[in-house]
Amino acid sequence: MSRKKNIYFKRQTEAPAPIVVSVGRRVHFSEVDIMGIVWYGRYAAYFEEGSAEIGRYCGLSYKDFHEANLRALIVECHIGYYAPLYLDEEFTIKTLLVWHAGSRINTEYQLLKGDGKLAASGYTVRLLTDVGGSVCVVSPPLLDNCRLRWEGGEFY
Repeated sequence: MSRKKNIYFKRQTEAPAPIVVSVGRRVHFSEVDIMGIVWYGRYAAYFEEGSAEIGRYCGLSYKDFHEANLRALIVECHIGYYAPLYLDEEFTIKTLLVWHAGSRINTEYQLLKGDGKLAASGYTVRLLTDVGGSVCVVSPPLLDNCRLRWEGGEFY
């Protein structure tokens, strides 16, 4: 069985390229186990850091969702582990927002070691709902505005 390492969502040929944001990071003492290796459950938190940063970059931050009376609920999360991260090691969280025309947010992640080697990759799918929990059947203006800016090339 071969494992996917980088691309999880099919790219639509007519859609704009993914938005990409990278954040430099160092492994903290509180994130490792007794052997000095990052605890496996911490990788989801690294993905969340990347997600928050790309959200701020393109107008889809938690604050933006809150002000628009929307919620972006994680309905899928996958993590593939390839090489361990160690105490005090520098690494990069590379986050890609992948185009989708529906009322959801597809995000891919890569955790890259200092030498560029892939430590982990994965994805999340967020479903948009109103504050009452009803799924947004039609794409909300907040997401539509992001897509207009995206199609206009503002994020490249």
